[in-house]
Amino acid sequence: MTAAPMQWVAAALFALAILHTFATKFFDHLSHKQPQHAGVWHLLGEVEVVFGFWAIVMVAAMFALVGGTQALEYVDSRNYTEPLFVFAIMVVAGTRPVLQTAGAAIRALARLMRLPGAVGNYLLLVGLVPLLGSFITEPAAMTLAALMLSGTVFAQPVSERLKYATLGVLFVNISIGGTLTHFAAPPVLMVAATWGWDTPFMLAHFGWKAALAVMFNAIVVTVAFARELGRLPVPAAPPGEQPMPWAIVAVHLALLAGIVVFAHHPAMFLGLFLLFMGLATAYPQYQDRLILREGLLVAFFLAGLVVLGGMQAWWLQPLLMSMSETAVFFGAMGLTAITDNAALTYLGSLVEGLSDGFKYALVAGAVAGGGLTIIANAPNPAGIAILGKHFHEQSVSPLHLLLAALPPTAVAAAAFFLL
Repeated sequence: MTAAPMQWVAAALFALAILHTFATKFFDHLSHKQPQHAGVWHLLGEVEVVFGFWAIVMVAAMFALVGGTQALEYVDSRNYTEPLFVFAIMVVAGTRPVLQTAGAAIRALARLMRLPGAVGNYLLLVGLVPLLGSFITEPAAMTLAALMLSGTVFAQPVSERLKYATLGVLFVNISIGGTLTHFAAPPVLMVAATWGWDTPFMLAHFGWKAALAVMFNAIVVTVAFARELGRLPVPAAPPGEQPMPWAIVAVHLALLAGIVVFAHHPAMFLGLFLLFMGLATAYPQYQDRLILREGLLVAFFLAGLVVLGGMQAWWLQPLLMSMSETAVFFGAMGLTAITDNAALTYLGSLVEGLSDGFKYALVAGAVAGGGLTIIANAPNPAGIAILGKHFHEQSVSPLHLLLAALPPTAVAAAAFFLL
């Protein structure tokens, strides 16, 4: 795909998709103002639909400009492992056995902290769970944190300020909280094998800094809203919750672990996912509604980003490679807001002869900026899909999200740049 006209069309459509993400609240508003066309406006207002929609437009343009054969070759050449994995891990991590087990553990730890109301529970959800993303993967951590926050905080009569502040801190903490290992954060995974980064390397150069930033962000947002959180009821097991048989819990956790272990082998993790679906069908009494719709929307979003983003390397890679180490750190942090951070680090991994300082700056900037927008980090759409219904008109304002994410992003940037 070297035709300049197609490259410019793809760049223009990518820009339109980014603008569309900032206009979703406007389309949601139109769905309430014009009920006769509410279906169309609501569809365009679904942020998870945006990149999938514009990817379809781009493929149609490719058919027109370069022909069907080249268009199909391009689509077939994309790697859709990440969208498929995020779908599978979201659905399994969001099941009653997994959530009930995680919720019980969080509540037990919160009781030991002896903090009022929902303060202790909230601190653990925005501080501890993101760090678990280094082991269970970032999408799984986002799903667990978002679902538990949805039931314990967002479903309560809390302020929009608290909701946006929580979303901003959660997105940033998830993005940097996966850097304790070399396999859990997509932007790290893209370069780990090529650059020889393993878990000891990640812990020494990224992990301890990320852990400090995560806990600092979690403590600050908890203290800032302690009075409001303290008025919420102490999180407890839902009324009438039945004890889960240990065998059911063990099988769910084993399937979850298997999907994580084989995260880069679609045939394996999709096979485990289908086995899970059979188990869920055989024992419906141990399941709530599976989040299949939310998972599919997120997968559609990420697949669209893969298709659209694959045509942006012609301008993005030269831009990155023209920067100094300091410039690339802040440049990657800014560029992450308008493209997936894993795409940035992947482009960097293709270049030979980069200095160790440049490599560190590229990845550190990419993960530090991973909470600024919904497209900045692969797990972010999962958080929006789960928590978005609690916001005004069931829509998250990209501008308010950006403003809420700036302070924790600054903390993450300071940790990686100064420590």
